[in-house]
Amino acid sequence: MKNRSVILLLLFMFTALRSFSGDGNDQIKKILPNQIFQHQLSNGLNVISVPYSSKGVAAFYIVVRIGSREEVEEGKTGFAHFFEHMMFRGTEKYSKEKYSDELKAIGASANANTSLDRTIYHMTGNAEMLDKMMELEADRFMNLKYSVQDFKTEAGAVKGEYTKNYSNPLMKLYESYLDTAFTKHTYSHTTMGFFKDVVDMPHQYEYSLEFFNRFYRPEYCSIIVVGDIIPEKVNQLAELYFGRWQRGNYSVVIPREPEQTATRFAHLKVEKFPPQLSLLYKSPAFATGEIGPAALSMISSLLTSERSELYKKLVIKEKKVRRLDSDIYFTRDPYLFSIQATLVDEKDMEYVKNEINQAIEKLKKIPVDQARLDEVCIRKKYEYSMHLDSPDAIANSLAYFTYLTGNPESLNSYFLLLDKLTSKQIMETANKYLIPEGLTIATLSSSNSSPFSNK
Repeated sequence: MKNRSVILLLLFMFTALRSFSGDGNDQIKKILPNQIFQHQLSNGLNVISVPYSSKGVAAFYIVVRIGSREEVEEGKTGFAHFFEHMMFRGTEKYSKEKYSDELKAIGASANANTSLDRTIYHMTGNAEMLDKMMELEADRFMNLKYSVQDFKTEAGAVKGEYTKNYSNPLMKLYESYLDTAFTKHTYSHTTMGFFKDVVDMPHQYEYSLEFFNRFYRPEYCSIIVVGDIIPEKVNQLAELYFGRWQRGNYSVVIPREPEQTATRFAHLKVEKFPPQLSLLYKSPAFATGEIGPAALSMISSLLTSERSELYKKLVIKEKKVRRLDSDIYFTRDPYLFSIQATLVDEKDMEYVKNEINQAIEKLKKIPVDQARLDEVCIRKKYEYSMHLDSPDAIANSLAYFTYLTGNPESLNSYFLLLDKLTSKQIMETANKYLIPEGLTIATLSSSNSSPFSNK
């Protein structure tokens, strides 16, 4: 009840502000109130710093705008994720063990993760030791060194990770529907890559060196530092440790996905597992000022949140669905808007799909009440802003928007765009993207085939 009261109060203030200032958008505060400082080194490395009162703590992120998206060569998928592992193998100056010891000595922790469009390396520790943190990261980004045996050992670990992850039927379904939804674009494979490529990876030592040489270059990277820091000092340290990093000369051409013209189907037969239904619509790439991604994010909340009519009917009242959600994952190129349902009984698959379709058609034809739209917007902003409560959380959020656009300010731009959305734009977006021609239907059940593929 307390959270609801806060949201209602914020909604009242938001509506009043709009009434007072016309469209009100210039008066609405940025989602991140802290100033974002940006500086670019001569080699192309972006340096982003955000002072934040954090009692001596700083988060240090390096965003590499390279993910599975850039894996365009036949038989060479999974290398972006692979380097998430290899980057902890050490250098001549700091071996794997010494790197770990140095982190412990300065009270810092480090990790990494990879996705479709990026690989992110992050470290959090004592802000007074930022000098050492930068030295450690600059050394491995410029001087990574590993033997053939190190490479094969890590390739084996990646294969083990793949086998573990894809023992889950939901991951197998995810892999299947990506390969169905995309015929040319590299989003057709998961971050881990195609299994045949993962199996062959131990034989790709020379290619791994080439991959690192191509992409681990300053023009592909951004440094983000958040915490008890001074931007000028951050820039000086970046110049000291990363200034001699040589710019590369490699550029990659990502294949364009042809326009989809008919519904596609992916099915996975699994016994004794909760039946799954996924409706996957082609969605637009994220870009500053682009209405589509923001509107689809709002549609997701309107369509399947716990307050939606669809959720109340299928999950609460009829109890035909165990879990219902939808989402748009922001990406650099067009991707997928997903609606996912876990069913109680696979016999209800067609019924549930029809109910979802009816809810979508309603969004296409009947304008959403502006007060409801404003409430959803305020809730999104409130929930997001409540997570921006530490250097690591802020750096992570800035990293997300930095890899999408190259500019961390797009975080603020996106939420300001949410404020501008109208019921008409919601209808237009639903009619543009939630169409059968751009749909892939993925199902998991004990049946031999999809219940929809022959209809």
